[in-house]
Order: sequence, then structure tokens, then C-alpha cells
Amino acid sequence: MSGASLVSSVSEQLKRGVGRAAGASGSLERFGRRMMRSIFIAVALAWAGVSMASAQTSRPPRELLDRITGRWVLEGTIAGKTTTHDVVASWVLNGQYVQLHEISRERDAQGRPAYEAFVYLTWEPSRGEYSCLWLDSTSNAGLSNGVLGRAQPSGDELRLVFKYKDGSTFHTTFAYDRKANNWQWKMDAEEKGQLVPFARVMLRHK
Repeated sequence: MSGASLVSSVSEQLKRGVGRAAGASGSLERFGRRMMRSIFIAVALAWAGVSMASAQTSRPPRELLDRITGRWVLEGTIAGKTTTHDVVASWVLNGQYVQLHEISRERDAQGRPAYEAFVYLTWEPSRGEYSCLWLDSTSNAGLSNGVLGRAQPSGDELRLVFKYKDGSTFHTTFAYDRKANNWQWKMDAEEKGQLVPFARVMLRHK
């Protein structure tokens, strides 16, 4: 029951109770004291609910980007293989973007990181959404393809959607756990309207 509903319920009880207690000697004063306590509790609960909702919705969008800055160890499964990456994230370019530098600990035949990426995240007030540029070592088309991930505000999640010119879509969700202070990344290809898991990893502070 919401705080407003609780207050309304107590008010109705007060009206019914006053009618019953009015004919009973000495009971009206006791009833009034009980009901005042009930109303006080209801109002306190309603205020607490409003305050919590306000705190959750009033966080500035950039605050979520702040939470991803720092040094992380990424562990999980990517393309069916267990992997470990190191991730360093910081504000760059006069605090306009968060840059993530991701490097796998695995090495290729030449001794280079098997995977490396520079990812840029920003909040665009004019669009009311987050934007993401993902550049990695799998291809040099990250600039020419013109693809940016977009995400509407969604609590403690960045649900980025990358739409490609060939009609394909890729979903990358960054979900922040405030209690544990870590991130879960979920990456899924979209095929015929169905999501096909590509990666499931966890980021924990070093």
C-alpha cells in the first residue's frame, strides 16, 4: 500500500471510529489518541516513500557515469570463452566523456593483447540520452561505420543499442549494483527479434 493510500485508509477509519465512539463515555478521547498515532505513522511512511522515490529519480544522469570510473578487473564469458580483462575508466576531454580502456590478459601469437578497446561514453542533454562510441582491435571500421550506441535513462542501467547499416542490432547493457559497487555487462546479438547471448561479464574494483 502506498503512503497516500495508507493516509486515506486511516482517515476513513477515523471517521467510522468517531461515530462509534461518540456514544461511549470516556472512549472518544482514547480513540482519538490512538488514531492520531496512526495518522502520524502513516504520514511518516508516506514522506519516506516520497523521499526515496525522489532520491532515485533526481540523480543526475552523469552520476551513473561517475560510478564506472576507476580500475576494474573484468571476468566472465565472451563468445563462449572464459576471459579476464583489465579496464581503466576516467573522465577525459574536459570531463565531457568517460573513456574506458579495456585490455585482455590473453595474448595472441605475436604477444599482443588478444583484445583491446577504447570506449567513450557521454550524456547528451540535448537528446536526453547516453551515447557510446566503441573502438576495438577487431576492426578499423569503428569510425567509418557511423554507428553509435544509444541508451535512454533507465535507473542504474545503460541499455545501449547499436544499429548497423546492414539492419543488424547489437545490445550492450551495463548494470550497476550499488550495494556491491560492481558492474555487470551483458552483450547480445539480435536475430529475428530474439536476443542471442554473446557476453556475460562482471567488473570488480581492483
